[in-house]
Amino acid sequence: MPLTDSSPVRPAASDTPIRTLAASIGVSYFAIALIARLPYAMIVVGVLTMVVDARGSLAVGGLTSAMVGLGTIATGPLIGAAADRWGQRPVLLLAALVQSAVLVALVAVAYGDTPEGLLLLVSALAGATAPQVSPMSRARLVGAIGRMRLAAGARGRLQESTMGYESAVDEIVFVFGPVLVGVVAIAATPAAPVLAAAALTLAFVTAFALHPTARTAGHAAGSAEREPARSIARPGILLAAGGTFATGLFFGSMLTSLTAFADEGGFPEQTGILYGIMGIGSAILALAVGMLPRRFSLPWRWIAFTGILVIGAVLAAGATGAVSMGWALALAGCGIGPTLATLYALAAARSPRGREATVMAILGSSVVVGQALSSMVVGSMAESAGSTIALWAPVAAAALLMIFGLANLRARQSVHW
Repeated sequence: MPLTDSSPVRPAASDTPIRTLAASIGVSYFAIALIARLPYAMIVVGVLTMVVDARGSLAVGGLTSAMVGLGTIATGPLIGAAADRWGQRPVLLLAALVQSAVLVALVAVAYGDTPEGLLLLVSALAGATAPQVSPMSRARLVGAIGRMRLAAGARGRLQESTMGYESAVDEIVFVFGPVLVGVVAIAATPAAPVLAAAALTLAFVTAFALHPTARTAGHAAGSAEREPARSIARPGILLAAGGTFATGLFFGSMLTSLTAFADEGGFPEQTGILYGIMGIGSAILALAVGMLPRRFSLPWRWIAFTGILVIGAVLAAGATGAVSMGWALALAGCGIGPTLATLYALAAARSPRGREATVMAILGSSVVVGQALSSMVVGSMAESAGSTIALWAPVAAAALLMIFGLANLRARQSVHW
């Protein structure tokens, strides 16, 4: 039966922890949570496509798309904090209603006789009202695992597998989302993907909000149950957030420099395929982290998989064509997926009581900050110096991720499952 109360769940002797988790929250939850996070993956590219069509300017389109990201960065942790304070259900229902209305308004503003300033403002609102499904889903699953009666080792393995699953879903959504935008825009109109995102938000974010897990997501009803907000600034959490920021830098710089590389090489249509190779490998390896032995601890996994990422990034910087780039990105994907899953697992283990959604939202927003910053800087670098120089930016991002990982080894905060 789906999870409907706060009583601990004891797995039957024949059940695995993963099966027990799926049974306790309901298999339908995973489908709802996946589709509910799809709209945001569509919005960033969908707004760019729509505004270029409506205003005839790639510069204006890029700026409005960036404003969506900035809006998300500004309010993501606040929405997470609100969920920790008042519960996920009311926060998500309000966000779903408001964002759906804002997206419809954005279509009207884009195609209307309105100043660009208003267009940018509404675009920022579209990002600011993003429901933060990914961090809230992670917080729910962490809460559900916390309610299960498991041995310490089994709990840790389940936590790692769950964070790996969540990272893999994010990868799949952010690879598939832009593809869906292209298909819908070709089949209908350039505005259709944004309207489709509004409809998906209203339907599936609402379903996500109403799911029974929303009541048991680690929400602390009273201030006495919640640790103070300053507890979020623990070194272990800040280092994990630094790691996701560096991961965002890698994603943004790699996509931007890869676009320039493919364009200079005469195969721009293969950019999405090459980037998808990295995303697929990343998703598969992220799913596999729960199978790793417990003695291979989370801090050392961070170091090991980031090392693979650094090697892949260096090979990508030296690539001479589509084939060599594809192999380099496949190797990089084998590093980035498990590293991201490890970062979320570390943050989940270190989250203060009653602040789980806030911590997860901070990590998610850090990824967005890194992507936005690196896309802007590396885009200018590629335009002025070419892809040969720009492709070293992902190497620098991977090196920064390694530095945070090495600093994490020195953190005095132990991880308890």
